[in-house]
Amino acid sequence: MNRTRPLAAVAALAVAASLAIAAPASAATITMSGSTSVAPLATLLAKAFVKQPKYKGKVKFVILQGGSDIGITDVSRGRVTLGMSSRDPKPADPGGIVFNKIARDAVCVVTHKSNPIPALSQTQIQDIFSGRIRSWSQVEGATASGPIDLVVRTAASGTQDAFQNIFMGQTLRVAGSATTKSSNGLQAQTIKSDPNAIGYASFHFTTGLHDVPYQGVPCTLRNAKSGQYAGTRNFFLVSRGAATGVAKKFIAFTRSNPTALRLVASNWVPLR
Repeated sequence: MNRTRPLAAVAALAVAASLAIAAPASAATITMSGSTSVAPLATLLAKAFVKQPKYKGKVKFVILQGGSDIGITDVSRGRVTLGMSSRDPKPADPGGIVFNKIARDAVCVVTHKSNPIPALSQTQIQDIFSGRIRSWSQVEGATASGPIDLVVRTAASGTQDAFQNIFMGQTLRVAGSATTKSSNGLQAQTIKSDPNAIGYASFHFTTGLHDVPYQGVPCTLRNAKSGQYAGTRNFFLVSRGAATGVAKKFIAFTRSNPTALRLVASNWVPLR
């Protein structure tokens, strides 16, 4: 995906591209773009924020998607107020941006419900996704037969970056034969329709899929919160410099407000 594409074009390409949380025309506007993993949480938090008595009718949100790299690029160029990122900062990221952590998230390896693999080690995951193992007959506990269909995310995705860092390591890459999808939702939908598929997704998107235990630990919200499940990553709202004004207040709200913390805890891991 072209990271220099203007914001309007990004919105046209994004899945569920825009959600406007309305308010009077005079209200302050917070625009966000980026991670399809962070977007569901950001939407819940934004809806709760505008219901606060001090902000009701005074703040509105426009939430776009497109992938973590898109959000980081957009905010660095002043196209949006905040970028949504589900990956950690990289040395190559634009200068002058600040990653404001708001939650943690579990990344689950997932298969079709008809292929409930009992567990996978890191070595097995690396063998499958790198293409060393290409048939389900080579995977212990698999009930599927025939070729393994890899379904992964595009390079702009923070979930792809997290999967690479957590599960694959620095030396292995996903096989070039893998099918790539531009959002968690499209990836999950593809795996649900293919009994031979395997992929990975944010925990929020795994309903209707089989979450494969990793290193003997099931990918559950409880295990992510306790720290037992090793496949977790950070969620960020990225600002251009230190956040100011209503954006600063929104970030503070996500981290400390009791309502916000309950929303985070519903499908993600709160910071406290």
